Amino acid sequence: MKVSIMIALLVVGFQVAEAQNTFTLVSNEIGGQAEQAHFFQGFGCTGANESPQISWKNSPEGTQSYALTLYDKDAPTGSGWWHWQVINIPTSATEIPAKAGDVTQDLMPKGAVQIQTDYGTYGYGGPCPPEGDAPHQYVLTLYALDLASLELTKDTSSAIVGYMINSHVIEQASIVFYAKR
Repeated sequence: MKVSIMIALLVVGFQVAEAQNTFTLVSNEIGGQAEQAHFFQGFGCTGANESPQISWKNSPEGTQSYALTLYDKDAPTGSGWWHWQVINIPTSATEIPAKAGDVTQDLMPKGAVQIQTDYGTYGYGGPCPPEGDAPHQYVLTLYALDLASLELTKDTSSAIVGYMINSHVIEQASIVFYAKR
């Protein structure tokens, strides 16, 4: 009995140590629910449209660049809603500061390209689910890619951006949060 308990503790300890070395995305600002500052300004929403701070660690071997997306699969469009897509984030970056989704602020790592959102604007477009809907799930994902640059422009369609990201992903890490109004 003592031996099996000791083995179980060793296995659990190994799993915790292993998990601590995985590709991980974290935020000092995003928790389980979107804050008002992160909500979109427009489409009936009155947020500040401020993108959250994010950081990551333990990038996989072979990473040559990163891409970032924020997606609402619950949007009543039949195909979801792209709130943020950023490509060509250099490997020298380990953080994106708060408000970097505002393209006028020049806070993104050098070389990063912010793609047009489904709002028709560039950079970050915060949550704005229809009033009265059940909470929408927002998935913020950082992708480690196997090439240094996706040869796309800020006007490339979200579908093509997604296709190219998925064609070159080594690993990905996500934060899930919810919003309703």
